[in-house]
Parts: sequence; structure tokens; C-alpha cells
Amino acid sequence: MRPKKVKDSLTIMTEIVLPNDANTLGKLRGGKLIDWMDIAGEITAQRHAGMEAVTASIEEVRFQKSVDVGDIVTIEAYITRAFNTSMEIKIEVWSEKPNRYKTKTNEAIFIYVAVDSEGKASKTPKVVPLGEAELLLYRKAGERKKNAL
Repeated sequence: MRPKKVKDSLTIMTEIVLPNDANTLGKLRGGKLIDWMDIAGEITAQRHAGMEAVTASIEEVRFQKSVDVGDIVTIEAYITRAFNTSMEIKIEVWSEKPNRYKTKTNEAIFIYVAVDSEGKASKTPKVVPLGEAELLLYRKAGERKKNAL
């Protein structure tokens, strides 16, 4: 199985926050955002693994800033490290008002497991980190995995 680069499975997803996505204060509901992040993360995991992937856990979610109805939300999901059958995916969320700059509002780490057609966990390709930033994320993913065990 050939190792893959982070950029090979990068997923960028864009949504607009509509009234039915919001709470009574006109802010994007956390559950809706987690749903969008999970979709982007799953696409990234499946691209990397070359097969189906399922959510194993949500390790960390940070809601740093609220997002308003009408805002444009961009979700970037990328793999930080692949282990035997699991993959750590980092997800960053940016929001923008029409005709304004983007602001980072949220980030999360999701874990996915690659599964074959029978639903059994399957090996994934390794990740080749390029550059200092990717290498740092790769190392931190290893530390989180070690601490989780």
C-alpha cells in the first residue's frame, strides 16, 4: 500500500447558514456544524483510505466564535496521520459575511476507521507529511494516539 500526501485527500466544503440551521438567537447550532464537519471528515477519510470509512470518535471540538444566519461557512478537512486502520482528521471551520474577510470560528479532530465491503476494519495507507506544519500535526497525532491507549 503506497503512502499518500495530505493534499491528496483534502476536502473543502462550503455551506450557507439558513434559518433552519440556527437556534432562536440566529446562530448556527453546534449539532448542525458537527454534522457538516463529519461529512467533510468522512470524505477526507474515504479519499485517503480508498474505501468506506466510519466515524469512530470525535476527540476534540472547539467552538471559538459563533456563526450567524446568512454567513458563508467553509470547512477544510485534512488527514494528519493514519495508523493501522484508523485515521485522524483535523477539521477547520471558517465563516464570512458576504463581501467580508474569513474568520476561523471552529476546529475539531475526528477519528475514522476504514472498513471493507463487509464492514470490517481495513488497513489504510500511511501519510507522508510534507513541511514543518504537516510534520508537527503528524507528531501530535501520534502523541494523542499514545495517550489514548
